[in-house]
Amino acid sequence: MLAKPLFNPHSLLSKFVRWLLLPLLLLWIVNTVIAYQISSSAANLAYDRTLLASARVIAEQVSVRGGKLHVEVPYIALDNFEYDNRGQMFYRVSGFHGEVLSGYGDLPHMPPGTPRTELYPALVHFHDDRYRERPIRMATFYKPLIEGGLQGMIKVEVAETTEARQYMTHQVLNYTLWGQGVLVCFALCFVGLALYRILRPIRKLGEEVIRRAPGDFSDINVDKTHSELLPLVDAINQYRRRLSQLLMRYQRFAADASHQLRTPLAVMTTQAEHALRDGSPAVMRESLTELKKMLKNTTRLTNQLLLLAKMDSGSHQLRRDKPQPAFSLLDSIEKTFMAKLASARQKGIDLGLENNCQQQSATVQGKQVLIEEVLLNLLDNALRHTPPQGVITLRLYDPSADNSDGTCRIFEIEDSGPGIAPEQREQVFERFHQLPDAAPGGSGLGLAIVRDICRLHDIDISLHHGQQLGGLLVRLAFKRRGIAASM
Repeated sequence: MLAKPLFNPHSLLSKFVRWLLLPLLLLWIVNTVIAYQISSSAANLAYDRTLLASARVIAEQVSVRGGKLHVEVPYIALDNFEYDNRGQMFYRVSGFHGEVLSGYGDLPHMPPGTPRTELYPALVHFHDDRYRERPIRMATFYKPLIEGGLQGMIKVEVAETTEARQYMTHQVLNYTLWGQGVLVCFALCFVGLALYRILRPIRKLGEEVIRRAPGDFSDINVDKTHSELLPLVDAINQYRRRLSQLLMRYQRFAADASHQLRTPLAVMTTQAEHALRDGSPAVMRESLTELKKMLKNTTRLTNQLLLLAKMDSGSHQLRRDKPQPAFSLLDSIEKTFMAKLASARQKGIDLGLENNCQQQSATVQGKQVLIEEVLLNLLDNALRHTPPQGVITLRLYDPSADNSDGTCRIFEIEDSGPGIAPEQREQVFERFHQLPDAAPGGSGLGLAIVRDICRLHDIDISLHHGQQLGGLLVRLAFKRRGIAASM
């Protein structure tokens, strides 16, 4: 079954959620840092306003008595800014010349160069410091005083420990973290649920493929498939078609092999049994001679069946985008000529080769071993159908100058045999098709192999009546464009 856990660590869903979780966590961390800075600034802004208000209240209490500065900070004023039991506040009032009029004389002084705030219309400076081993926030407020014949600038400093500010910052930060954490969780849940539903067609597609019978290669219905899955479904359908064709080829090969090999094997078995029953040397020699001939024919038949099976299965596929180095067609023809020269002499056949190519190498492009198989089959057919003391001529020449079909080489093989009637010339390319008056020893596969290899190499093959020798003339026209094998 295809049923798997919802969050299988190897599933697309879990991988997508994990990849989504990483940037969300990163954004969450970045936003947390930003939220902390914003909440800290907001807390400082709120509490700095309180510090400035306290400093102004204290500054209002400064007066001139008897020609001296005097300040009285009532308890209600201290209670006004000591409103939070999480922190503690300190103050100091200094006169015109820096003398301490009231408050904590050991409060740290404002560092030089501390800028004046632009947030309030007042001469006030805010800075952070430490007092009595505790972090504090100080506001230094300057106020001009003209009273009782005295004139100058008094300084009021108010300090507050940062516990209340930190508490407010942490509260804002906690609300932000929890709120965004819940949003992240809900986002992941909704995304996971949406993906689970979106990926449901893929699971259904897999279930439909599994439910198919082993021999069912029909196309998958794409009527209700999402457009994004159409390329996948189309690829699966194409693969199933190719698999069906491959299976049909193997079945046909098995049928062909069993049909073609059954008779030779039965004959060889009969020959062996006859030789064993008789026991005489003459009969055994005759039987072994026949067995050798049958084995030779059976071996060639088996090789032809295997070559056809490879051609059908796509083992010899050719690529047109990457040509391989060319080979000499003349060398291949001469190689085939020499391989069959002894057989021709045994029948008294005059086997000749004519090379009329302007280029001595006569190169073509393709798979050399397959081209040589074509030449070997054609010459073998000519030798079998040409009567003793006949003539076979192999010709290689360049096409005429006015040819427009892209042909670069033409190979012909002409014999003085009976030839093939025009109405039968197309049928001889079918597998296992033999003419009624065909010479013995053939399997009906040679020309079928030749046709498949020629199609693979884009070679035009045609059968004609031989004008010079009166038999069959087979013409191969090699195209100018190169083809290279991908094996």
